[in-house]
Amino acid sequence: MNRRQFLTTSVQATGALCAGVCLAACTPDSADDETTAADASSAASPASLPTIGLQLYTIRSVMENDFRGALEQVATIGYDEVEFAGYYDRTPDEIVALLDDLDLASPATHVPLQRIREAPDEVIQTAKTIGHQYVVCPYLSESERTALDDYHRLVEDFSTFGKRCTEAGLQFAYHNHDFEFVEMNGTRPYDVLLSETDPEHVKMEIDLYWVIEAGQDPLDYIGQNPERYPLCHVKDRGPDGGMTPVGNGTIDFASIFEAANFQHYFVEHDNPENPMQSIETSHRTLQTLKI
Repeated sequence: MNRRQFLTTSVQATGALCAGVCLAACTPDSADDETTAADASSAASPASLPTIGLQLYTIRSVMENDFRGALEQVATIGYDEVEFAGYYDRTPDEIVALLDDLDLASPATHVPLQRIREAPDEVIQTAKTIGHQYVVCPYLSESERTALDDYHRLVEDFSTFGKRCTEAGLQFAYHNHDFEFVEMNGTRPYDVLLSETDPEHVKMEIDLYWVIEAGQDPLDYIGQNPERYPLCHVKDRGPDGGMTPVGNGTIDFASIFEAANFQHYFVEHDNPENPMQSIETSHRTLQTLKI
């Protein structure tokens, strides 16, 4: 039972209880005890993820050759949402039509920092046309992060664009790797981005694999900033390191999800040997995951 089903069932049960109050007065105490026990059991039942998404970078090699066919397979596997990482020369209207055909939502997109700097208005308009809620900066090139001062300058870029997104009814977010956690002058660059930007205008898309790969505990960051992380990348880590399909690694996703306030969960694998098989394995794992 997912959260939506649980809430619906709870509302229906409450209505039925109120409507039958007269009958309840004539019902033996044992029946009341059974109802109470059943309600308590239902309330304690673990829930499934409300939606399961895919970062399309995972299957880029397939999309390059068969854009529509790749998305059709994603929908057939059972994914509810996709996060774009480029549109493969399709117009926003073509993207909207295809998503509608396949009954897929796309709440987020990855847009390179250079593109955000050069054409912020176009980035925002494209996102609004397609129906994205989040515009995410996915990566920093090495030249953008040579010193801590670079991150202080990035704070200005993120804050400016983030405010423009907020004013347009969108939300800007930043996606981490592991390099942001390597200290510079005794400071983690990620902490600079987190502490010096306004939570209203700059959210974080936490990549769980990269945080753990960097030797950090994602629950530390999530616990300190619970409303800062609406998005996450669900990427598993093998016993000896390296990425692996979700369920084949060692990350305890259930515990992380239970403690977090994520709204969207995007499966990702940077370089899967068999992209479609990888995303099918990951989806099957998350479909049965209880939190």
